[in-house]
Amino acid sequence: MLAISGAAIATVDAAGTEHRTGHLVVGDDGRIAAVGPGDVPADLLARLTGGDPDRVRRIDGTGCLATPGLVNTHHHLYQWATRGLAQSDDLFGWLTTLYPIWSRIDADTVHAAAAANLGWLALSGCTTSTDHHYVFPHDGGDLFAAEVAAAARIGLRFHPCRGSMDLGRSAGGLPPDSVVEDTDAALAATEAAIDRWHDPSPESMLRVAVAPCSPFSVTPRLMRESAELARRRGVRLHTHLAETVEEEQYCQATHGCTPVQYADDLGWLGDDVWLAHGVHLDDAAVARLGATGTGVAHCPSSNARLGAGTARVTDLLAAGVPVGLGVDGAASQEAGHLGEELRQALYAARLRGGPAAMTARDALALGTIGGARCLGRDADIGSLQVGKLADVALWRLDGLGHAGIDDPVAALVLGPPAPVELLLVGGRPVVESAELRTADAADLAAGAAHAHRVLTTTARPEQE
Repeated sequence: MLAISGAAIATVDAAGTEHRTGHLVVGDDGRIAAVGPGDVPADLLARLTGGDPDRVRRIDGTGCLATPGLVNTHHHLYQWATRGLAQSDDLFGWLTTLYPIWSRIDADTVHAAAAANLGWLALSGCTTSTDHHYVFPHDGGDLFAAEVAAAARIGLRFHPCRGSMDLGRSAGGLPPDSVVEDTDAALAATEAAIDRWHDPSPESMLRVAVAPCSPFSVTPRLMRESAELARRRGVRLHTHLAETVEEEQYCQATHGCTPVQYADDLGWLGDDVWLAHGVHLDDAAVARLGATGTGVAHCPSSNARLGAGTARVTDLLAAGVPVGLGVDGAASQEAGHLGEELRQALYAARLRGGPAAMTARDALALGTIGGARCLGRDADIGSLQVGKLADVALWRLDGLGHAGIDDPVAALVLGPPAPVELLLVGGRPVVESAELRTADAADLAAGAAHAHRVLTTTARPEQE
């Protein structure tokens, strides 16, 4: 059992409840047992512990803000090994540059990149992360298992999305043929991943989603049959959509419709779907996403890095669309800091709609309960409420960088990146005193650096 006291608390519940100085108690079951103003009531603690104070670990939260752990709704973990490349390309040029390098990934490089990436996400306040892995070289080994093992190593709640591509360059797609799969093989491998890894329980640390990559790398058949597979197995659906102007042009030229119309025609809209990016959406598309309950993973820094544009987040929210935040692949967003995406989301919204378009609390909601809604986990994570899983970020705000900002939520969102004093996943400490406790950060960095060297200095004979 663990009790935090003396901290400011932003619960991000439906009422927006906050406590200037409050307490939070985590029970032995890894769920929140109490949250409220002031110190932990002595009678409550006695009842929860059976009168044994030694059962409780007390945390002094003075100078800190407790929030729900952040939820990362879109990422590509393997890309941690290819950061800093194609620095001035748009999406299609960036992909064309990197596909040949990614064709050399194997289970070792994926594990090293994923572990480093997840460790860094934890240090940025993230307790739940997705991953969208869609590159499966024919002799790369079990890449999906490699990233699942990395998540278990770091201790984050994980939603890996078994991606796929079956539309290579020779058939009119963007990716080289060396990194695409046979359609039937991709579907079979996706169902096998569900069989092996998916845990639908409320406490689940691992849920699998079905995730063909994008309109320009996947055939209509794979899109349609992936949706059918996901619904037959009761898992969620994820894909890239409406990220760039070039994608819009591709869909119009190839399918005679917009990306959202294409997805709709293939059965890809619904409250079991969340889409990555959603930058280029007309009014009809925004309305259709809202009507179907389709979620959007907003990735403001990646969209800016690639010059893709700025998503209509406030319009999406007004239409009832679930919107969460994603850092996206580390090769298109090298900072990879989920805490910073709170500020980036606020800035992007204000660039579109002016200074009142989004508040600091709106941004925090995107990164917490909004992300939980996208993943279908809002009943158990995303807010600090009694009975929910104790996925908690305790941010230190009493240092030089935040001095003089009286509003702790504004300090977190508008100020510099706040150190994570404590990160709990199901009540288990993953970060303490801004240090990763589940793995050695230096070892993770060394592994990622080695994976980068392997990928960027080694060429296979067919590519020489």
